[in-house]
Amino acid sequence: MRKKRILAGILSLFTCAVLLTAHPTGTSAASQSAYRTIFDASYYYATYPDLAKAYGKNDAALFSHFINYGIAEGRSGSAEFNVNAYRERYEDLNAAYGDRLRSYYDHYLSCGRAEGRIATANGERYTRTSAEAAAAAGTQAAAGTGVSAAALSGTYTTHYKENESRATNIKIAASRIHNVTVNPGETFSFSNTILPRTAANGYVSAPVIVARKMTTGTGGGICQVSSTLYAAMVTAGIPATERHPHSLSMSYIPQGMDATISGTALDLKFKNIYTTPIVIQASAENGTLTITISVQS
Repeated sequence: MRKKRILAGILSLFTCAVLLTAHPTGTSAASQSAYRTIFDASYYYATYPDLAKAYGKNDAALFSHFINYGIAEGRSGSAEFNVNAYRERYEDLNAAYGDRLRSYYDHYLSCGRAEGRIATANGERYTRTSAEAAAAAGTQAAAGTGVSAAALSGTYTTHYKENESRATNIKIAASRIHNVTVNPGETFSFSNTILPRTAANGYVSAPVIVARKMTTGTGGGICQVSSTLYAAMVTAGIPATERHPHSLSMSYIPQGMDATISGTALDLKFKNIYTTPIVIQASAENGTLTITISVQS
């Protein structure tokens, strides 16, 4: 009997391996729709106080965090799937995937759920409500068609001191991303868009973080602009393809919503996966920086 179970597990993993190869993991519209079926914004908000503080009850922002960071961190998007319980309950999965957490999520979505595998924290079989089933069906039907452009718009505001040298850099960087249009299929690079941080490009010396310590450098303050843009992206539900947190907490933005820039090594990027342009608007005046990012209809 044990040999039969092992053989069945091997066959199941082989089948899933084929499916996962045919449908590689990523943040495409199709993969996002699959993850949506194991995500409940209310559950995510109530389970993780740090996210509730950072994002509030913003469905799009919470879901964006889940697919871009929560899965890698082993967070549960709903009561249906707990990755730690799933990997501990099934020896074949743990042997195959080890610490590659995203693989467990993908296995469950591709095969585990259909096989009737249990992924709840309490070990009880999860029964979807009729509303959840209908929502999942609607999400799957929409896969490949993209999200409604009218729903993708986010604005975020941070504040700075006008009398500090970094204000000059904030204004320059904001002006260079203002009215930038990212066409379908294009990738936006914050670092490239605001140009190298040199005196020739108008930037001045201001406080910067180097090796977890504050010092001074040309262009100090631009990370407030990249962080505010990232927060607007999170609010709109537009995922980043590259984003790096600061080594120290920033007073101008909640932890987890910042995005640091360093030379050509660290950047903030996103790809326009939609069928219409994405437009960025930014303004910095009187100590207030506001950035809006939206998918045009």
